[in-house]
Amino acid sequence: MGRLVNSPTVETLALIAVVFSLQQFASLVGGLVGLTGFGVAFFALSPPLAVYPWTLVTSVYAHASLLHLLSNALALLVIGLVVEAVTTRARFHAFFLTTGVFAGVFQVVVSGLTGSATGVLGASGAVLALAGYALAANPVSETILDRLRLRRRAQFGLFAALAVVVTVVTATAGAALIAHFAGLLVGLLAGRLRLLHAGGDTDDKRGRGGSSATDTGNRSRPQ
Repeated sequence: MGRLVNSPTVETLALIAVVFSLQQFASLVGGLVGLTGFGVAFFALSPPLAVYPWTLVTSVYAHASLLHLLSNALALLVIGLVVEAVTTRARFHAFFLTTGVFAGVFQVVVSGLTGSATGVLGASGAVLALAGYALAANPVSETILDRLRLRRRAQFGLFAALAVVVTVVTATAGAALIAHFAGLLVGLLAGRLRLLHAGGDTDDKRGRGGSSATDTGNRSRPQ
């Protein structure tokens, strides 16, 4: 019980719940003044990125619906508890936010280049980054990759191919697939480099205990 109380995974889940509550309040206020979809639009990351800079952060923790939140929360609970066991609280939170922001920005930029002008919100990119880390950093994967003795470019290609396959296989209608791919690939690369591993007990460690896509027309797509 003590571990869960001081768990960065549980802290992240609590933050997601707080942000979702703020979204509901914003939707209520927006509805009163005739701003439909304000609870999503005010928190989602969408082009141009410089107009609403706070959405770089809020989009990682915001969700399009309660079902969207619950699906990501369940995945985060399972994967987060695995990853937090090998890292510190600070590294966990930094990794979650950084990868979530990167996945979201990648989604917005790439979709903009293709002319679809989509935005994104949700924790899926960050959760998939944690999943990729757990997959690449576990002893079995490390042993296999070490024995294969692949060059760095070959390993990158292997991870990219794996990210494509997983993204396609787990895709749902309207999902932010670009963000999913980006999050998973970054997680795999970080796991191979063991970036989150604390390398021993630290004070911080002892104290530790679909994203969804929206376009400029206020349509939302669950990650």
